[in-house]
Amino acid sequence: MHIGLIGLGKMGNNMRARLRAHDIEVTGYDNNPAVSDVASLKDLAAALPAPRIVWAMVPSGPITAGVIKELSEVLSEGDMVIDGGNSKFTSDFDNEKLLSTKGINYVDAGVSGGVWGLENGYGLMVGGSDENIATAMPIFDALRPEGPQAEGFVHVGPTGAGHYAKMVHNGIEYAIMQAYGEGFELLETKKDLIKDVTGTFKAWQRGTVVRSWLLELLVLGLEQDPSFEDISGYVEDSGEGRWTLEEAIDNAVPMPAISASIFARFVSRQGDGSPTMKAVAALRNQFGGHAVKKAD
Repeated sequence: MHIGLIGLGKMGNNMRARLRAHDIEVTGYDNNPAVSDVASLKDLAAALPAPRIVWAMVPSGPITAGVIKELSEVLSEGDMVIDGGNSKFTSDFDNEKLLSTKGINYVDAGVSGGVWGLENGYGLMVGGSDENIATAMPIFDALRPEGPQAEGFVHVGPTGAGHYAKMVHNGIEYAIMQAYGEGFELLETKKDLIKDVTGTFKAWQRGTVVRSWLLELLVLGLEQDPSFEDISGYVEDSGEGRWTLEEAIDNAVPMPAISASIFARFVSRQGDGSPTMKAVAALRNQFGGHAVKKAD
């Protein structure tokens, strides 16, 4: 199989490497010529065998919309576009509508794994027709973690379902990170009694009910900077948490934990932030390579 991949940033470049390691030929395009295999999307289309499959891994919003529009002009009937970015699920309906006018198929893929996906694989939540998912299945199998397919991949439903599932996944992620951050602050405050904060979190990695990959990443961050003295508690959000709350309101689903975690991020931007938010900022940096602000 030979596919195209647009966007060779932190995740896209690693995805290209993982796909190639699983015997899938990849021609990549990026605005940065130093990492791009071709000079333009037109050249990308020309390099791929028909029917083409092109995976877009670019920032959500106007950038993704622009890529989809350009692909609609260079691809042909029977080709397929997979949007693997963190797009809002409602944009999938517009993307599919635009591409369908040219007979181009569309799949939306929620992707989790951050900068660690090259080694560990990516958790995948996809939306689209049964036929399109079956066609792209070798790609999904190469990207997902080793082990049972159902533990790293799910065909959630029709178009939009993949990004909807990823949106909720990220909303949950916000709340888990916030809980770890708050626990860190309380332990850090009680240093007259708790003599090893890093060791406490490290000991929770096996056998406890709060063990998780995020906990492992928090330990990595603590080992690098035990009190997070070098980073600010300023924490960004990339949109999925807000969209999750919008859906919660529209569907009358109470989400006190997730909503509190998002509002905490807003508060963090009004000052240097608390130890809790320093921990949350460090976690975002560990799993996604998201930038952190240095402490003043």
